[in-house]
Amino acid sequence: MIAAMLAFRDHCKAGSPAAVIPVDIAAAKAVAAATPVAEIETVDLLAANGRVLAAAVRAPMDLPPFDASAMDGYAVRLADLREQGPWRLPISGRIAAGDTPTEPVMGAVRILTGATCPQGFDAVVMQERCRVEGDAVFIAERPTAGLNIRHAGEDVRRGELLLDAGKVITPQHLALLAGQGVGRITVRRKVRIGLISTGSELREPGQTLHAGQIFNSNRVMLRAGLDSCRWAEVIDFGIVPDTREAISTALTESSMRCDAVVTTGGVSAGEEDHVSWAVGSGGGTLDVLKVAMRPGKPVKVGRLGTALFLGLPGNPNAALVTFRMIAMPALRRLAGLDRTGPDWHSAEAGFHYDKKHGRTEFVPVRVSGHSATGLPILQMLGRGSSASLRSIAEAEGIAVLPPDMAAAEPGISVRFERLTWC
Repeated sequence: MIAAMLAFRDHCKAGSPAAVIPVDIAAAKAVAAATPVAEIETVDLLAANGRVLAAAVRAPMDLPPFDASAMDGYAVRLADLREQGPWRLPISGRIAAGDTPTEPVMGAVRILTGATCPQGFDAVVMQERCRVEGDAVFIAERPTAGLNIRHAGEDVRRGELLLDAGKVITPQHLALLAGQGVGRITVRRKVRIGLISTGSELREPGQTLHAGQIFNSNRVMLRAGLDSCRWAEVIDFGIVPDTREAISTALTESSMRCDAVVTTGGVSAGEEDHVSWAVGSGGGTLDVLKVAMRPGKPVKVGRLGTALFLGLPGNPNAALVTFRMIAMPALRRLAGLDRTGPDWHSAEAGFHYDKKHGRTEFVPVRVSGHSATGLPILQMLGRGSSASLRSIAEAEGIAVLPPDMAAAEPGISVRFERLTWC
């Protein structure tokens, strides 16, 4: 056992070239290590916003369920409009939304938006194009068949797929479901995510700061971001000091209570970086040790018991980038989402930046304007420091500079992900 632990520790040292892998491979390994939670629950519509749909939903009815007027006007039958207009038709009734016509009607029918069109009436002439005199209406232009009528099932046909499993339910989805009379739906249970901040130098905002100490910004950032994901439940284990015993204890407890454990700090190769050792001593495995990226090279991905393990660097910019590019896709997969990766947008660089060839770099950016073709023009913030807080606070997104790029120059095509969370 001791020999195995020593081998694990040596394998995780920063000098191993074989451990460095591309970003896309690291993200794919993280997603592959995540098995979607199997438990499901049935909830009311208003409790379903932001949750992950567990089963496909098909339309139980046509929408609209009947032929309805699209505006206020007069329902007519084209067969009554013979020869040349204008035509004079007697007004034989009035139908408002919610009324049900029960008797055959003749001539024209005063009809309001959303009301059922009487059978046999095949057009609605908007009231602005009609002239009413007493109990008759004059129509000057012949309408086309189906004018201003919403036909039954033209929006949704009964039996059609409304939403597929794996969708994050939005307010717009809820409107569609409500319009179909669906009152309760089946969703996956929330993913339990353990959050651990490692570092003896860390103090929480509001506490007294002594020499050599810094405030814990990662916890607030990641906690706030995860709290906005309604498919996630965060269990916060607070700050853990840089000792093997403390970190091992925290990892053991969190892995037993959570589906995923996210740590910040302690993943490099320094004398006080004990996270990798603690994962190994607890019987865990690491599939990702180092990634060819800046910032965030020492990010770790693996398993600890039944939990997914995601070890992020401690510097704030590195923590943000690795969380969004590697950890978040895995957490989305764990929650059962059908789409896991970043949502990339096309843009143009408005800056010059020299980068190392062969390494993917991520830089904080904001939109400064638009090109002649309408693409956003991005300005880089800061110098790409992994410890920068101001640059990520002012950023609107994160731009990716691929490994085969030697330098970013104004006008070149780049991709960026907007800094939205869920």
